[in-house]
Amino acid sequence: MIELRNVSKTFGAKRGEIHAVQDVSLTINDGEIFGIIGFSGAGKSTLVRCINLLERPTGGSVVIDGKDITKLSEPELREVRRKIGMIFQHFNLMRSRTVYGNIEFALKKSGLSKQEKDAKIRSLLELVGLADKIDAYPSQLSGGQKQRVAIARALANDPKVLLCDEATSALDPQTTKSILKLLNEVNERLKLTIIIITHQMEVVKDICDRVAVMEDGYVVEEGATIDVFDHPQKPVTKDFIDTATNISKIYELVENNSPLTDIPEGAKMLILSYSSVNTNEAVISAISRKFNVDASIIFGNVEILKNLPFGKLVVTLSGKPEDIEGAIAYIQAAGIDTEVIKG
Repeated sequence: MIELRNVSKTFGAKRGEIHAVQDVSLTINDGEIFGIIGFSGAGKSTLVRCINLLERPTGGSVVIDGKDITKLSEPELREVRRKIGMIFQHFNLMRSRTVYGNIEFALKKSGLSKQEKDAKIRSLLELVGLADKIDAYPSQLSGGQKQRVAIARALANDPKVLLCDEATSALDPQTTKSILKLLNEVNERLKLTIIIITHQMEVVKDICDRVAVMEDGYVVEEGATIDVFDHPQKPVTKDFIDTATNISKIYELVENNSPLTDIPEGAKMLILSYSSVNTNEAVISAISRKFNVDASIIFGNVEILKNLPFGKLVVTLSGKPEDIEGAIAYIQAAGIDTEVIKG
């Protein structure tokens, strides 16, 4: 659906040029939910604005549904943009218009009759769960409700692509989950391509099929979300994953000799990294039986990512040295990455 070929964007500034996006090439498949993640200043919002040419790239090309839109005339570009919906962090609703009026405005040049517009607006509000707010004004809505109106408005012209620029950043965690669930339903029901720009790893974890990680204007890592979580290659990716789990806390506790990390003489403390292929195996109970070791789980974080389980456990193994080594070998043979952090 979307192909970015060596896209760059440079801004002029008093202190010199700012290279916001640098030589980015990405392919985003039809019907998938694709995440672009990065810390503040990574260039992700500039990149998403290059996709619909709200920011015209300094270099490279943007191909949407087979068309290089950087070569289109303004009238042709306007037609393409009608099929690219966009939602923003702060909703961008018109305060003087009702919920109905905000969506109606998006249909201004749709060519639909008044009756057709009315039917469409009502069906969109049913889709986003706001049929009862049709006459309300933005000031009467919660943040989550405002974003639902913004989603309905973005869908008004039957887009093929929906761009979400930090769409959940202004929302509380519970509301964020409800908006992500809605976006997932929209993706499944309407079969449109969704691109999510975010600095929240939780968002990527919950909804994205694939993800690209940005740093200093470059895409430094990309792949299936489960693969990126299971085997992060770059420090920035590992930092992001740490924001979504609590496992990295154990290193600090070990370094500070926390009582939580006290282990008996001869014992070992390990981090076990589970992926979707091995979380169903009863490894902990198996090693206790097979090798006569005591296995104590200190804490852990095993959860669901795009319907696949993954995560890490911090475990202490106590017993004879040869039994502990045998248990570790057994764990590794089961496909579980093992890191001894103490003992």
